Amino acid sequence: MRMNTIKPAAGSNKARRRVGRGSGSGLGKTAGRGSKGQRSRSGGFHKVGFEGGQMPLQRRLPKRGFVSHLRDDTAEVRLSDLAKLPIAEVDLLALKAAGLVPASAKGAKIIRTGKLDKAMMLSGIAATKGARAAIAAAGGSITGEPVRVRETPAEKPWQKNLAETVAKAEKDAKTEKVSKGEKPPKGDKAPKGEKAPKGEKAPKGEKAPAQQKTKD
Repeated sequence: MRMNTIKPAAGSNKARRRVGRGSGSGLGKTAGRGSKGQRSRSGGFHKVGFEGGQMPLQRRLPKRGFVSHLRDDTAEVRLSDLAKLPIAEVDLLALKAAGLVPASAKGAKIIRTGKLDKAMMLSGIAATKGARAAIAAAGGSITGEPVRVRETPAEKPWQKNLAETVAKAEKDAKTEKVSKGEKPPKGDKAPKGEKAPKGEKAPKGEKAPAQQKTKD
């Protein structure tokens, strides 16, 4: 064997397909694109998953669940793996040193898988309800369990503008009511002006004397 005689095994390297090199190449004339159609033209390409305008498969299938953005930050540790540690006091650094959680993990959580038969003191590590009961039953304890605090989302500009608009409208409505004045309630009506008597009427029993007609 010599360096200049070394070559790849037969069939390991396949030659690149060279199109449009004449009819003798097997892919001449139309170069494997066919005679007509959108894909035979230059630029005749649609995005991956395009199905001619009908609803594509990735949109027809139902969606369920979600992918947590914290999945890589918190690592899970079994009770059986925890029981194998030779130490009694365990924190996140001890778990990383033992190789039970990756070095990039920002936290750890104990799950109830397996059995724990010795007392262990955990600090700064979360645990499920069942795992917490199993640790307490073995005589251990958990201190400094991290509590996740939900951040209040910041107020968006359109929400702030809407609140200002509503407050301004309420203020204008109050100002308009004060300027018009409050109407008196329906029960208390203002007294009407006294009208002058049109003439003295005769009592009901007596009739007024008839006027005497005079002839000229």
